[in-house]
Amino acid sequence: MISNAKKKGIMNEIFINREKYFLVAPYALFFFIFVIIPIISSLFLSFTDFNMLQIPKFTGISNYLRLFLHDDVFLKAIKNTILLAFLTGPLSYLLCLMLAWFINELSPKIRAFMTLVFYAPSLAGNVFFIWTYIFSSDKFGFINANLIRIGIIQEPILWLNDPQYIMTIVIIVQLWLSLGTGFLAFVAGLQSVDRTLYEAGAVDGIKNRWQEFWHITLPSMKPLLLFGAIMQIAVSFSVAAVPMALAGFPSTDDAAVTIVSHIMDNGLLRYEMGYASAIATFLFLIMVLSRMVISSLIRTDD
Repeated sequence: MISNAKKKGIMNEIFINREKYFLVAPYALFFFIFVIIPIISSLFLSFTDFNMLQIPKFTGISNYLRLFLHDDVFLKAIKNTILLAFLTGPLSYLLCLMLAWFINELSPKIRAFMTLVFYAPSLAGNVFFIWTYIFSSDKFGFINANLIRIGIIQEPILWLNDPQYIMTIVIIVQLWLSLGTGFLAFVAGLQSVDRTLYEAGAVDGIKNRWQEFWHITLPSMKPLLLFGAIMQIAVSFSVAAVPMALAGFPSTDDAAVTIVSHIMDNGLLRYEMGYASAIATFLFLIMVLSRMVISSLIRTDD
């Protein structure tokens, strides 16, 4: 129980900072309606049998038992999603950081142009469809046509239909699209680093750019490093559009299925909203756990 004195202190603090609470209220309201309520609803529905037409029927943990014991496609989705997350996540994170660092060394006009060039793929929506031409499975596809022309292959390779190639192509395209919000945050963060720190570092014995980057730039950007990591986690675990567009839905032998595409399959096509909610809850827990791990690795309270 909260004591009366503590309640009074909380109310006084709210009154003193009422303008701040008033300004944040619209965002808090939308966050509650479109984030908190859906999460709670999904958690509740994950324990039910719900087809969107009838009243949900409580079924206990049957959806979760089905998830891990009877759904082979879900196991493939976990494998593919984790593969994408562990390959594209760290690689794209480091790529964003290093490119932002290199771009930061350029003159302002060239820096603005290069930022646009690298950010454009993630800004242009369905621009990744160009890869369907590059990896087209007929002899007119860019790669097949050139490989046939120089005599390396005699027949076209079914790049987007053969399970042994599909995930590799998805990873390549996802890396190409990965320079998004995190990249812009790193570019902005590098601009905000106090230049006097570099002068002080030179006095203290820092001799090259790599030492500056490690001892000054990275510690100064810890909050943005955490933000970029969280954004990269969200992108890596929510991949669905790229494999669905490139390999089809469903893909050959479910080679490109991810957790999100499996949610869409069960929720939007089969109308098994209870089961889809169980998958979504599992994905949510994975993302929360990943966020906790990243936060422990990139501490911002130093």
